[in-house]
Amino acid sequence: MPLIRRALSLALAASLVLPAAAFAQQARPAAPAATAQAGSPSQLVLANTERVLKTLESRRAEFTRDRSALQNFINGEFNTMFDRDYAARQVLGRHGRGASEADVKVFGDALAENLMRKYGSSLLDFNTQLRVRVKSEAPLPRGLGVRVSSELLRSGGEPIPVDYLMRQSGGTWKVFDVMVEGVSFVRTFREQFDSQLQRKSIPEVARELRTGQIQVSAE
Repeated sequence: MPLIRRALSLALAASLVLPAAAFAQQARPAAPAATAQAGSPSQLVLANTERVLKTLESRRAEFTRDRSALQNFINGEFNTMFDRDYAARQVLGRHGRGASEADVKVFGDALAENLMRKYGSSLLDFNTQLRVRVKSEAPLPRGLGVRVSSELLRSGGEPIPVDYLMRQSGGTWKVFDVMVEGVSFVRTFREQFDSQLQRKSIPEVARELRTGQIQVSAE
């Protein structure tokens, strides 16, 4: 598998519970005032990361033995930190124009479930000692949110650029896209679903996602 696809798979698996991966404390937001603001992207990411990494390490044996416990943990974190409905609409692209909120939600829920089944267990192999350096935090065009640019620092390997796109939702910052070396998981999945959505309705595709007839892949 090409490096970029392996990296995207890793970032996607990590983003299920680490919405901006393991951001280091040297994060440097573009706006200095945001550093002291409770609930800023960098502060939320850092606090969440510390908690999640500690949980993964302390409960690794339990999660390995009891996959339902791992699934419950992933579900809770994913629901809290990932903007699944907005991400789903981005994945649907042109097929989502004019779609009802109910259809988008059904698709988003099915996509999330499929992703968690496919990549959730990969978190047991996640290196909690992986170092990450935050390079910048900058506003997205048209006030759509912020882009947090980082690098995954691996021992004996070149850094892997990873960007996380976040937006305000329900009064907090949530992730809606992950980009590795410029490759967006939203765009990757949009391409995968395009042919299906040309032939089937959104609820039909969602149903096949939920039953496993359709599998998504970042590879």
